Amino acid sequence: MPTDAPSPCSADPARDTADRMAQAAAAWLGSLDPAQREVAVGAVPGGDADAERLRWFYTPTDHGGLTVHAQRPAQQRLAMALVASGLSTAAYVTVSTIVGLENVLDHSEGFTATWGRERGRDPGLYYLRVFGEPGGTAPWAWRFGGHHVSLNMLVVDGRVHSTTPLFLGADPAASPLLGGAVLRPLGAVEDLARDLVRSLDPERRARAILLPRAPSDIVAGNRSRVAPGDELIPLAGVWRGAFADPAEQDKLLRASHAMEEASGLDAADHRTLALTAAPKGVSGAALDPAQREVLRALLGTYFDRVPEGLGPHHTEADLDAVHLAWSGGTDPGEPHYYRVQGPRLLVEWDNTQRRANHAHSVWRDPDADFGLDVLAAHRERHHLR
Repeated sequence: MPTDAPSPCSADPARDTADRMAQAAAAWLGSLDPAQREVAVGAVPGGDADAERLRWFYTPTDHGGLTVHAQRPAQQRLAMALVASGLSTAAYVTVSTIVGLENVLDHSEGFTATWGRERGRDPGLYYLRVFGEPGGTAPWAWRFGGHHVSLNMLVVDGRVHSTTPLFLGADPAASPLLGGAVLRPLGAVEDLARDLVRSLDPERRARAILLPRAPSDIVAGNRSRVAPGDELIPLAGVWRGAFADPAEQDKLLRASHAMEEASGLDAADHRTLALTAAPKGVSGAALDPAQREVLRALLGTYFDRVPEGLGPHHTEADLDAVHLAWSGGTDPGEPHYYRVQGPRLLVEWDNTQRRANHAHSVWRDPDADFGLDVLAAHRERHHLR
Protein backbone atom coordinates (compact mmCIF):
# COMPACT_ATOMS: atom_id res chain seq x y z
CA MET A 1 0.00 0.00 0.00
CA PRO A 2 1.21 3.59 -0.49
CA THR A 3 3.12 5.00 2.49
CA ASP A 4 2.84 8.67 1.50
CA ALA A 5 -0.30 9.74 3.37
CA PRO A 6 0.48 12.80 5.54
CA SER A 7 -0.03 12.67 9.29
CA PRO A 8 -1.83 15.50 11.05
CA CYS A 9 1.14 15.83 13.44
CA SER A 10 3.82 16.08 10.73
CA ALA A 11 4.13 17.74 7.35
CA ASP A 12 5.94 14.68 6.00
CA PRO A 13 6.08 11.65 8.30
CA ALA A 14 7.82 9.59 5.60
CA ARG A 15 10.73 12.05 5.62
CA ASP A 16 10.76 12.43 9.41
CA THR A 17 10.86 8.67 9.88
CA ALA A 18 13.58 8.32 7.23
CA ASP A 19 15.68 10.87 9.11
CA ARG A 20 15.30 8.92 12.35
CA MET A 21 16.14 5.68 10.56
CA ALA A 22 19.24 7.21 8.97
CA GLN A 23 20.52 8.55 12.30
CA ALA A 24 19.93 5.20 14.01
CA ALA A 25 21.50 3.22 11.16
CA ALA A 26 24.58 5.48 11.04
CA ALA A 27 25.03 5.17 14.81
CA TRP A 28 24.81 1.37 14.65
CA LEU A 29 27.15 1.05 11.67
CA GLY A 30 29.59 3.47 13.29
CA SER A 31 29.87 1.20 16.33
CA LEU A 32 30.91 -1.84 14.30
CA ASP A 33 34.43 -3.03 13.62
CA PRO A 34 35.51 -3.84 10.03
CA ALA A 35 34.73 -7.56 10.36
CA GLN A 36 31.26 -6.84 11.68
CA ARG A 37 30.58 -4.27 8.94
CA GLU A 38 31.50 -6.84 6.31
CA VAL A 39 28.50 -8.89 7.44
CA ALA A 40 26.22 -5.98 8.35
CA VAL A 41 26.32 -4.02 5.06
CA GLY A 42 24.71 -5.11 1.80
CA ALA A 43 24.55 -3.77 -1.75
CA VAL A 44 22.79 -0.53 -2.67
CA PRO A 45 19.10 -1.21 -3.40
CA GLY A 46 18.07 -1.36 -7.03
CA GLY A 47 21.36 -2.47 -8.52
CA ASP A 48 22.45 -5.74 -10.08
CA ALA A 49 23.28 -7.16 -6.63
CA ASP A 50 19.82 -6.44 -5.16
CA ALA A 51 18.69 -10.07 -5.16
CA GLU A 52 19.81 -10.67 -1.58
CA ARG A 53 17.70 -7.79 -0.26
CA LEU A 54 14.65 -9.39 -1.85
CA ARG A 55 15.18 -12.67 -0.02
CA TRP A 56 13.21 -12.85 3.20
CA PHE A 57 12.26 -15.56 5.66
CA TYR A 58 10.18 -16.18 8.75
CA THR A 59 11.53 -19.61 9.70
CA PRO A 60 14.49 -20.08 12.11
CA THR A 61 17.00 -19.99 9.25
CA ASP A 62 19.82 -17.62 8.27
CA HIS A 63 18.10 -14.34 7.39
CA GLY A 64 21.33 -12.66 6.33
CA GLY A 65 23.13 -9.97 8.32
CA LEU A 66 24.80 -9.49 11.69
CA THR A 67 23.19 -11.46 14.49
CA VAL A 68 22.47 -10.19 17.97
CA HIS A 69 24.97 -12.77 19.24
CA ALA A 70 27.75 -11.22 17.14
CA GLN A 71 27.34 -7.79 18.78
CA ARG A 72 28.41 -6.29 22.08
CA PRO A 73 25.60 -5.10 24.39
CA ALA A 74 26.07 -1.45 23.41
CA GLN A 75 25.85 -2.42 19.74
CA GLN A 76 22.73 -4.47 20.42
CA ARG A 77 21.08 -1.42 21.94
CA LEU A 78 21.90 0.65 18.86
CA ALA A 79 20.56 -2.15 16.66
CA MET A 80 17.27 -2.19 18.52
CA ALA A 81 17.06 1.61 18.24
CA LEU A 82 17.16 1.17 14.46
CA VAL A 83 14.47 -1.53 14.63
CA ALA A 84 12.30 0.74 16.79
CA SER A 85 12.68 3.63 14.32
CA GLY A 86 10.64 1.71 11.74
CA LEU A 87 7.86 0.55 14.04
CA SER A 88 5.05 1.98 16.11
CA THR A 89 5.46 1.59 19.85
CA ALA A 90 2.88 -1.21 19.90
CA ALA A 91 4.65 -3.03 17.08
CA TYR A 92 8.06 -2.66 18.75
CA VAL A 93 6.64 -4.18 21.94
CA THR A 94 5.10 -6.98 19.87
CA VAL A 95 8.38 -7.69 18.05
CA SER A 96 10.27 -7.74 21.36
CA THR A 97 7.71 -10.18 22.76
CA ILE A 98 7.99 -12.45 19.71
CA VAL A 99 11.77 -12.57 20.10
CA GLY A 100 11.36 -13.48 23.77
CA LEU A 101 8.95 -16.28 22.86
CA GLU A 102 11.95 -18.24 21.55
CA ASN A 103 12.69 -19.09 25.20
CA VAL A 104 9.08 -20.15 25.75
CA LEU A 105 9.09 -22.28 22.60
CA ASP A 106 12.36 -23.90 23.65
CA HIS A 107 10.76 -24.79 26.97
CA SER A 108 7.64 -26.23 25.33
CA GLU A 109 9.83 -28.47 23.14
CA GLY A 110 11.86 -29.70 26.10
CA PHE A 111 14.95 -27.68 25.11
CA THR A 112 15.73 -30.19 22.35
CA ALA A 113 15.40 -28.38 18.98
CA THR A 114 18.70 -27.71 17.21
CA TRP A 115 18.02 -27.03 13.50
CA GLY A 116 21.68 -27.75 12.85
CA ARG A 117 22.87 -25.18 15.40
CA GLU A 118 24.07 -25.15 18.99
CA ARG A 119 20.62 -23.90 19.99
CA GLY A 120 17.63 -24.15 17.69
CA ARG A 121 15.31 -21.74 19.50
CA ASP A 122 17.54 -18.76 20.08
CA PRO A 123 16.58 -15.11 20.81
CA GLY A 124 20.13 -14.16 19.81
CA LEU A 125 19.68 -15.33 16.22
CA TYR A 126 17.97 -12.26 14.82
CA TYR A 127 19.78 -10.63 11.93
CA LEU A 128 20.22 -6.97 10.97
CA ARG A 129 21.62 -5.69 7.68
CA VAL A 130 21.78 -2.21 6.11
CA PHE A 131 21.81 -1.96 2.32
CA GLY A 132 23.62 1.06 0.91
CA GLU A 133 24.59 4.21 2.79
CA PRO A 134 22.04 5.72 5.22
CA GLY A 135 21.03 9.33 4.57
CA GLY A 136 21.10 11.51 1.49
CA THR A 137 19.01 10.99 -1.63
CA ALA A 138 20.45 7.67 -2.82
CA PRO A 139 18.34 4.58 -2.09
CA TRP A 140 19.18 2.67 1.05
CA ALA A 141 17.35 0.03 3.07
CA TRP A 142 17.53 -2.10 6.16
CA ARG A 143 16.23 -5.52 7.10
CA PHE A 144 15.70 -7.14 10.49
CA GLY A 145 14.61 -10.75 10.73
CA GLY A 146 14.68 -14.00 12.58
CA HIS A 147 12.15 -16.62 13.60
CA HIS A 148 8.68 -15.06 13.13
CA VAL A 149 9.93 -11.53 12.40
CA SER A 150 10.75 -9.96 9.03
CA LEU A 151 10.98 -6.18 8.65
CA ASN A 152 11.94 -4.72 5.26
CA MET A 153 12.32 -0.94 4.96
CA LEU A 154 13.36 1.14 1.93
CA VAL A 155 14.27 4.84 1.81
CA VAL A 156 14.54 6.71 -1.50
CA ASP A 157 15.19 10.44 -1.93
CA GLY A 158 15.20 10.80 1.85
CA ARG A 159 11.69 9.39 2.38
CA VAL A 160 10.42 6.01 3.52
CA HIS A 161 8.82 4.48 0.42
CA SER A 162 8.31 0.83 1.36
CA THR A 163 7.66 -1.07 4.58
CA THR A 164 6.61 -4.42 3.10
CA PRO A 165 6.78 -7.36 3.34
CA LEU A 166 6.19 -7.02 7.08
CA PHE A 167 5.78 -10.37 8.85
CA LEU A 168 5.00 -11.09 12.50
CA GLY A 169 4.30 -14.53 13.95
CA ALA A 170 3.97 -16.10 17.38
CA ASP A 171 4.76 -19.58 18.66
CA PRO A 172 3.06 -20.19 21.00
CA ALA A 173 0.26 -17.95 19.81
CA ALA A 174 -1.18 -18.15 23.34
CA SER A 175 0.73 -18.98 26.51
CA PRO A 176 -0.18 -18.78 30.21
CA LEU A 177 0.75 -15.97 32.57
CA LEU A 178 0.39 -15.75 36.33
CA GLY A 179 -3.06 -15.12 37.72
CA GLY A 180 -4.82 -16.85 34.85
CA ALA A 181 -3.85 -14.23 32.26
CA VAL A 182 -2.88 -15.28 28.74
CA LEU A 183 -0.12 -13.84 26.55
CA ARG A 184 -1.36 -13.41 22.96
CA PRO A 185 0.91 -11.01 21.05
CA LEU A 186 -1.27 -11.23 17.92
CA GLY A 187 -4.60 -11.87 19.61
CA ALA A 188 -6.48 -8.96 18.03
CA VAL A 189 -5.13 -9.88 14.59
CA GLU A 190 -6.92 -13.21 14.96
CA ASP A 191 -10.03 -12.22 16.92
CA LEU A 192 -11.18 -9.31 14.78
CA ALA A 193 -11.19 -11.43 11.62
CA ARG A 194 -13.03 -14.26 13.34
CA ASP A 195 -15.58 -11.86 14.80
CA LEU A 196 -16.18 -10.42 11.34
CA VAL A 197 -16.70 -13.80 9.67
CA ARG A 198 -18.98 -15.01 12.46
CA SER A 199 -21.08 -11.84 12.17
CA LEU A 200 -21.94 -12.53 8.51
CA ASP A 201 -25.34 -13.83 7.50
CA PRO A 202 -25.38 -17.29 5.88
CA GLU A 203 -25.24 -16.01 2.29
CA ARG A 204 -22.26 -13.72 2.84
CA ARG A 205 -20.55 -16.24 5.09
CA ALA A 206 -20.75 -18.78 2.29
CA ARG A 207 -19.01 -16.29 0.01
CA ALA A 208 -16.31 -15.58 2.58
CA ILE A 209 -15.44 -19.15 3.58
CA LEU A 210 -13.54 -20.81 0.74
CA LEU A 211 -12.97 -24.19 2.43
CA PRO A 212 -13.87 -25.90 5.70
CA ARG A 213 -10.18 -26.81 6.15
CA ALA A 214 -7.19 -24.51 6.44
CA PRO A 215 -3.79 -24.60 4.72
CA SER A 216 -0.74 -25.29 6.85
CA ASP A 217 0.78 -21.85 6.24
CA ILE A 218 0.26 -18.52 4.50
CA VAL A 219 -0.20 -19.16 0.79
CA ALA A 220 2.27 -16.60 -0.59
CA GLY A 221 5.00 -17.94 1.69
CA ASN A 222 8.25 -15.99 1.51
CA ARG A 223 8.18 -15.30 -2.22
CA SER A 224 9.95 -12.08 -3.21
CA ARG A 225 7.07 -11.33 -5.58
CA VAL A 226 3.53 -12.64 -5.47
CA ALA A 227 1.52 -13.45 -8.58
CA PRO A 228 -1.84 -14.96 -9.55
CA GLY A 229 -1.71 -18.73 -9.40
CA ASP A 230 0.76 -18.91 -6.51
CA GLU A 231 0.00 -21.86 -4.25
CA LEU A 232 1.25 -22.79 -0.79
CA ILE A 233 4.98 -23.46 -0.40
CA PRO A 234 5.65 -26.49 1.83
CA LEU A 235 7.59 -25.76 5.03
CA ALA A 236 10.80 -27.26 3.63
CA GLY A 237 10.82 -24.59 0.91
CA VAL A 238 10.78 -21.62 3.30
CA TRP A 239 14.43 -21.95 4.36
CA ARG A 240 17.75 -20.65 3.08
CA GLY A 241 18.89 -23.83 1.34
CA ALA A 242 19.21 -27.34 2.71
CA PHE A 243 20.87 -28.36 5.96
CA ALA A 244 24.43 -29.67 5.70
CA ASP A 245 23.49 -32.38 8.18
CA PRO A 246 21.36 -35.00 6.36
CA ALA A 247 19.62 -35.91 9.61
CA GLU A 248 18.46 -32.31 10.14
CA GLN A 249 17.31 -32.05 6.52
CA ASP A 250 15.36 -35.30 6.89
CA LYS A 251 13.78 -33.95 10.07
CA LEU A 252 12.64 -30.83 8.22
CA LEU A 253 11.23 -32.82 5.30
CA ARG A 254 9.30 -35.10 7.67
CA ALA A 255 7.88 -32.12 9.55
CA SER A 256 6.89 -30.47 6.27
CA HIS A 257 5.15 -33.62 5.04
CA ALA A 258 3.35 -34.08 8.38
CA MET A 259 1.97 -30.54 8.23
CA GLU A 260 0.62 -31.11 4.74
CA GLU A 261 -0.95 -34.39 5.80
CA ALA A 262 -2.57 -32.76 8.83
CA SER A 263 -4.15 -30.02 6.73
CA GLY A 264 -6.14 -32.57 4.73
CA LEU A 265 -5.99 -30.44 1.57
CA ASP A 266 -5.80 -32.00 -1.88
CA ALA A 267 -4.66 -30.49 -5.19
CA ALA A 268 -8.11 -29.05 -5.90
CA ASP A 269 -8.17 -27.39 -2.47
CA HIS A 270 -4.80 -25.77 -3.11
CA ARG A 271 -6.11 -24.43 -6.42
CA THR A 272 -9.11 -22.98 -4.57
CA LEU A 273 -6.78 -21.19 -2.18
CA ALA A 274 -4.30 -20.06 -4.85
CA LEU A 275 -3.69 -16.33 -5.15
CA THR A 276 -5.76 -14.55 -7.79
CA ALA A 277 -5.74 -11.11 -9.37
CA ALA A 278 -9.42 -10.63 -8.54
CA PRO A 279 -9.88 -10.97 -4.75
CA LYS A 280 -11.86 -13.89 -3.38
CA GLY A 281 -14.32 -13.74 -0.51
CA VAL A 282 -16.79 -11.09 0.61
CA SER A 283 -16.18 -7.43 -0.18
CA GLY A 284 -16.23 -4.47 2.13
CA ALA A 285 -19.07 -3.08 0.02
CA ALA A 286 -21.23 -6.04 1.14
CA LEU A 287 -20.75 -5.32 4.85
CA ASP A 288 -23.00 -3.29 7.09
CA PRO A 289 -21.58 -0.23 8.91
CA ALA A 290 -20.67 -2.12 12.09
CA GLN A 291 -18.93 -4.86 10.13
CA ARG A 292 -17.02 -2.27 8.09
CA GLU A 293 -15.67 -0.82 11.33
CA VAL A 294 -14.45 -4.27 12.34
CA LEU A 295 -12.77 -4.62 8.94
CA ARG A 296 -11.14 -1.22 9.37
CA ALA A 297 -9.91 -2.22 12.85
CA LEU A 298 -8.56 -5.48 11.45
CA LEU A 299 -6.58 -3.61 8.78
CA GLY A 300 -5.27 -1.40 11.56
CA THR A 301 -3.60 -4.40 13.21
CA TYR A 302 -1.40 -4.54 10.09
CA PHE A 303 -1.07 -0.89 9.02
CA ASP A 304 -0.43 0.35 12.57
CA ARG A 305 2.75 -1.70 12.75
CA VAL A 306 4.64 1.23 11.23
CA PRO A 307 5.00 4.76 12.67
CA GLU A 308 2.01 7.09 12.47
CA GLY A 309 1.51 8.55 9.03
CA LEU A 310 3.28 5.77 7.14
CA GLY A 311 0.45 3.27 6.94
CA PRO A 312 -2.20 3.65 4.23
CA HIS A 313 -5.44 5.45 4.98
CA HIS A 314 -8.53 3.72 3.62
CA THR A 315 -11.43 5.88 2.45
CA GLU A 316 -14.92 4.41 2.32
CA ALA A 317 -14.45 3.75 -1.41
CA ASP A 318 -11.13 1.98 -0.73
CA LEU A 319 -12.82 -0.20 1.87
CA ASP A 320 -15.47 -1.23 -0.65
CA ALA A 321 -12.80 -2.91 -2.79
CA VAL A 322 -11.22 -4.90 0.03
CA HIS A 323 -12.23 -8.57 0.27
CA LEU A 324 -12.02 -11.00 3.20
CA ALA A 325 -11.66 -14.73 2.53
CA TRP A 326 -11.55 -17.40 5.24
CA SER A 327 -10.59 -21.07 5.32
CA GLY A 328 -11.04 -23.51 8.20
CA GLY A 329 -13.13 -23.48 11.35
CA THR A 330 -14.66 -20.35 12.86
CA ASP A 331 -14.67 -21.41 16.52
CA PRO A 332 -11.76 -20.32 18.74
CA GLY A 333 -9.09 -23.01 18.85
CA GLU A 334 -9.86 -24.41 15.40
CA PRO A 335 -7.20 -24.30 12.67
CA HIS A 336 -7.95 -21.41 10.33
CA TYR A 337 -6.58 -19.08 7.67
CA TYR A 338 -7.72 -15.74 6.28
CA ARG A 339 -6.76 -13.36 3.51
CA VAL A 340 -7.59 -9.69 3.08
CA GLN A 341 -6.98 -8.50 -0.47
CA GLY A 342 -7.58 -5.31 -2.40
CA PRO A 343 -5.76 -2.82 -4.61
CA ARG A 344 -2.10 -2.86 -3.58
CA LEU A 345 -2.95 -4.99 -0.57
CA LEU A 346 -2.45 -8.60 0.44
CA VAL A 347 -2.78 -9.58 4.09
CA GLU A 348 -2.50 -13.21 5.16
CA TRP A 349 -2.92 -14.98 8.49
CA ASP A 350 -2.82 -18.60 9.56
CA ASN A 351 -3.04 -20.35 12.88
CA THR A 352 -2.99 -24.05 12.19
CA GLN A 353 0.21 -25.62 13.50
CA ARG A 354 0.66 -26.99 17.05
CA ARG A 355 -3.11 -27.53 17.34
CA ALA A 356 -3.83 -23.98 16.24
CA ASN A 357 -1.35 -22.40 18.63
CA HIS A 358 1.25 -21.16 16.14
CA ALA A 359 0.35 -18.00 14.21
CA HIS A 360 1.70 -16.23 11.11
CA SER A 361 0.67 -12.82 9.80
CA VAL A 362 2.02 -10.77 6.91
CA TRP A 363 1.23 -7.45 5.22
CA ARG A 364 2.30 -7.10 1.58
CA ASP A 365 1.94 -4.71 -1.34
CA PRO A 366 1.98 -7.01 -4.39
CA ASP A 367 2.67 -4.09 -6.74
CA ALA A 368 5.47 -2.53 -4.72
CA ASP A 369 6.97 -4.87 -2.10
CA PHE A 370 10.57 -3.88 -1.35
CA GLY A 371 9.88 -0.58 -3.14
CA LEU A 372 10.57 -2.05 -6.55
CA ASP A 373 8.21 0.45 -8.19
CA VAL A 374 9.90 3.54 -6.77
CA LEU A 375 13.37 2.11 -7.40
CA ALA A 376 12.52 1.70 -11.07
CA ALA A 377 11.34 5.31 -11.23
CA HIS A 378 14.46 6.48 -9.37
CA ARG A 379 16.75 4.70 -11.84
CA GLU A 380 14.87 6.24 -14.76
CA ARG A 381 15.19 9.75 -13.32
CA HIS A 382 18.85 9.53 -12.34
CA HIS A 383 20.44 7.13 -14.82
CA LEU A 384 18.51 7.31 -18.07
CA ARG A 385 18.69 11.01 -18.78
